[in-house]
Amino acid sequence: MKINQIIREKRKALSLTQEQMAELLGVSAPAVNKWEKGSTYPDITLLPALARLLKTDLNTLLSFHDDLTADEIKLFVDEVDRTVQNQSYEAAFQQAIEKIQEYPTCDNLIYSAILYLESALLLYDVPNPEHYKEKFRPYYERLADSENPGIRDTAMCMLISYARNQGDFVKAEELIHALPFSSVDKEEQLAVLYQKQKRYEDAEKLWEHRILKGVTEIESALINMLDIALSENRDSDAAFFADTYEAVNTLFYFPEWMNWHAHLQLALVQKDQKKSLEILKKMLPAMKMKWIPQACRLYQSAKNGYSTDWSSRLADTICNELAYKEDFSFLRNNTEFDKLITQMHDG
Repeated sequence: MKINQIIREKRKALSLTQEQMAELLGVSAPAVNKWEKGSTYPDITLLPALARLLKTDLNTLLSFHDDLTADEIKLFVDEVDRTVQNQSYEAAFQQAIEKIQEYPTCDNLIYSAILYLESALLLYDVPNPEHYKEKFRPYYERLADSENPGIRDTAMCMLISYARNQGDFVKAEELIHALPFSSVDKEEQLAVLYQKQKRYEDAEKLWEHRILKGVTEIESALINMLDIALSENRDSDAAFFADTYEAVNTLFYFPEWMNWHAHLQLALVQKDQKKSLEILKKMLPAMKMKWIPQACRLYQSAKNGYSTDWSSRLADTICNELAYKEDFSFLRNNTEFDKLITQMHDG
């Protein structure tokens, strides 16, 4: 709630007129009227007296404890996403920053909005992404002091990534050493506890989450090992890591398009036109297909419904990069490639 709404509601709750409040504060009635309309704000020197008059405290008056709910934040991020699609990334960026300025102490809002903007840089292939990333950095630095461990750790990881990508390895290592360490796995302890209590549904949800998280970590490790092997010209090892990635993805019933992710990276680095096209013809259409995690017994407790928006947009971004970036010029002037890109854009 904004300060003008708080002033109006508190005044009415005390059965005061605008004229009475103005007289008690030594200001004009039109001034109080403007406060409640939100066109002007009380002078800072008046705030303590105003808070006492309205029988509240400064934190409440200034909305310092007034956070958005999780549902409100989700709806807002959806609005920002629509702004990217219908207007521009810059318009969405300004929209998010204005909301953050309205709720400057709401860590969940800052976290959700900035992480969305970060991911949208890739999904929408925004030009000059570093310009925006420099603007994100102060928000991550603020979130690195959050009381929410999940938000704090994610913010720290983003700051480490920024330092690493900019070649500031000393700063990156300093941040890594500053990360909290605990040998106690809270999620595992809770899952075991729930199982002992026969709270099987709660326990199973946690075990399922651990599987999802564990597979994601394994696949991330395999992609990095593949990258190292390619950097050292160990093509046989790179192919092994790509095969293992596919096997893990298939075994744990992740989205079908991800089966070819590692093999595509391998083929593109090796500039193998035939293999790249063979993979892209299977992978890109699969990115538009719906994934139903509940169809696998491993994820029976997964939330109903799964949006293909993210993978679909990623497919569009991949198509644009393949069609225009110099690194992938070896694919062009090929009838099969041109046909595939046209089909994806038309679809």
